Amino acid sequence: MTDMTASFWTRVSGRLSEARSVVLSAGDRTLNGPELLAEVERWAGMLAGLGIGKGDRVAVQAGKSLDLVLLYLAALRIGAIYLPLNTGYTDQEITYFVGNADPVLLVRDDAREPLAGVQVRAISDLATFAAGTPPPAPAHDATADDLAAIVYTSGTTGVSKGAMISHGNLLANAEALVATWELAPADRLLHALPLFHIHGLFVALNTMLLAGGRTDLIPEFNPKAVLAGLSQATLFMGVPTYYTRLLAESGLDAESVSGVRAFICGSAPLTPQTFEAFEARTGHRILERYGMSECGIIASNPLRGERIAGSVGRPLPGFDARIANGEAIGVLEVRGPSVFGGYWRMPEKTRQEFRDDGYFVTGDVATIDPHGVIRIVGRDKDMIISGGLNVYPKEIEERINDLPGVVESAVIGLPHADFGEAVAAVVHARSPEDFDGAALIATLRGELAGFKLPKAVFVVPELPRNTMGKVQKAALRARYSSHFSAEGR
Repeated sequence: MTDMTASFWTRVSGRLSEARSVVLSAGDRTLNGPELLAEVERWAGMLAGLGIGKGDRVAVQAGKSLDLVLLYLAALRIGAIYLPLNTGYTDQEITYFVGNADPVLLVRDDAREPLAGVQVRAISDLATFAAGTPPPAPAHDATADDLAAIVYTSGTTGVSKGAMISHGNLLANAEALVATWELAPADRLLHALPLFHIHGLFVALNTMLLAGGRTDLIPEFNPKAVLAGLSQATLFMGVPTYYTRLLAESGLDAESVSGVRAFICGSAPLTPQTFEAFEARTGHRILERYGMSECGIIASNPLRGERIAGSVGRPLPGFDARIANGEAIGVLEVRGPSVFGGYWRMPEKTRQEFRDDGYFVTGDVATIDPHGVIRIVGRDKDMIISGGLNVYPKEIEERINDLPGVVESAVIGLPHADFGEAVAAVVHARSPEDFDGAALIATLRGELAGFKLPKAVFVVPELPRNTMGKVQKAALRARYSSHFSAEGR
């Protein structure tokens, strides 16, 4: 039975103490369980030597490395609160996070200019300090309810919000995923994801540490390097873009991935076209799952059983999901042991996002079929209201993506004097110069109601994405916002 008072680190350290085989590698550096524990103790002592203790915030904007993992685990070890920050953030953006979270320490690839009120250290300097003889680390006394991390949302609809993640949240989600995906010491994960996002940090790394398996860190996703590394792997986790880029590699076939038992995908919607193409090339049906920074992973397609293209599966054991107001299609609400405790220093926003019975309002529009299978239709903010009628972009995108010459599409709403919002399609075409937008509309005319038909088609060589592969619809809406007013429509 799970100890509901245990912290993630308490459980993981117990697992690692018994793991005599390699559990973490990066380049030529490899560590087994006891070696990893010893390194974490040194890093924990180093943090204590800098005056950092339980409840202090440690903000980190540094590239992926084994040292970064040690820093993360050391923060958990002493009860500090870890703030992973995207390596692409500008100094201006970092200033906001520092001002909001008040970290005691900001760790970067290089120290650069100091920021007011916080000491800034280069991670290489911390590694040198930790390799010396630091003072003993204080006893770990964090409990399940104590904060382990603050994860900032992307802020595409406004100011970034810090989701407060507890030690219990981390442990509950890792345990659920280890059980659902049957992770074991014999597994070997090829880790190509960034460590500033929950996908790479909590979903991939935490679960493998808890399972006692091996994690091979590679600096970044490179399709050729990944294809070579898959010959030794049993697991791979990625975003949809990783899979589309692997499909462009001529060497990808069933033999090249014969040792892999599961390909897992998340962080952005996987198109049925990519799902089917990957199966045709490799024999593997990609296992898609669903989660958020605020909740961890909530639902997953099964490891054993039918994986349905376009669905994210059923809720994990111990988790509940429903559609708001009991409707057939609407905003997904979830409840479970990994759902966060609220937004850092935003009590009013926290109250707005939770129902009285504890369900969190995700903002994702979804359907749940009679068997409990969840399908994400889109974001609530992406829903288009045209002439007073609701239009769900994913329904249109799925039809466009099936058309010849289309790689992928994004359907957005643009300001329109008559309809309020008009439907527009942005199409990533294989041959943009030859793609006929008028023909696309004509083809859809027999498949979709008139109010759903795109009133404009923009053809592009590539769709804009964030670092985790999500299409940036806000950027597209801004780019084409004046289209209908400019045309006098």
